[in-house]
This record gives sequence, C-alpha cells and structure tokens, in this order.
Amino acid sequence: MSDLKQIRIAVGIVIFGLVISGLTAFPLLTELRLLSFLLVGESNYDPALHTGLTHWILKVREGLEETYAKYPFIAYGTDWLAFAHLTIALFFILPWRDPVRYEGVLKVGIVASLGVIPLALICGPLRGIPFWWRMIDCSFGLLCLPPLWFALRKTRALQR
Repeated sequence: MSDLKQIRIAVGIVIFGLVISGLTAFPLLTELRLLSFLLVGESNYDPALHTGLTHWILKVREGLEETYAKYPFIAYGTDWLAFAHLTIALFFILPWRDPVRYEGVLKVGIVASLGVIPLALICGPLRGIPFWWRMIDCSFGLLCLPPLWFALRKTRALQR
C-alpha cells in the first residue's frame, strides 16, 4: 500500500471521529434520555438511587432536562460545539488530499490533541466532572494522536 493511501486512511479516521463527535453533540438530551432508559429501564431516574456511570448519566440527563426546560438557549452552546467539530474535520480534508503541502494541519492536530489533556484536567474539576470521566475525555485526545502522528511520519517520508 502506498504512503499516500496510508496517510489518507489515517487522516480519514480522524475526520470520521470528528464528524461523529460533531453529529452526536446536536441531540444530547435525546441521547441521554435513550441511554438512561437503556441503563435503568422505566425505573426511577433519580441519580441519587444509582452509583458510578449510571449515576453520572442520570445526573447529566437531569441537568439538561431542567436547564433546557427553563433556558433552552443554552443548547445553542452545544450546537456550536458540534459545528466546531464538523468545521475542524473540514480542515483535515486538506492533508488528506495533499499531505506534503498541508503538513502543518497535521501538526496543529497533534498539538490540539495534546491540548485536550490539560483542558480536561484543569477545567474538569472546576465544573464538577468526575475524575474517571475526565480520563475518558483525555482518551479522545490520546486516540487521535496515533493516526495523526502516523500520517505526519508518512508525510515526511513522501517529502524525501
């Protein structure tokens, strides 16, 4: 398989991840309602009656239910989050098409992936996010690193 094809697969994985992340940020409350139902069925959705991940999912669902009922415009913030993910995905089309010319996009992607970690570790506790959930958030940055690093290495090989 050619270096260019390998680069395109690696960058395509990143694009796919960003698009999925973006699309799933639009219907947050619907997703949390479905997840809550899958976790506890039609039993009591009171987070205080549950522990661990189930407690957290129910607490977030309850928070969104109450916030959206009183302040529906708050959801506009996650709409912008979704839009940002989709927009960032568009930038990776450039190195997908011409990795040598747009090597800088790969480098910025690596820096942004690393930046997820301090963001989660600094802002997470300030917002009351459980430690284990912050680790999940960090993992998204870490999962993006290997395909970007691989694509950057292969791009440098193409330059030679």
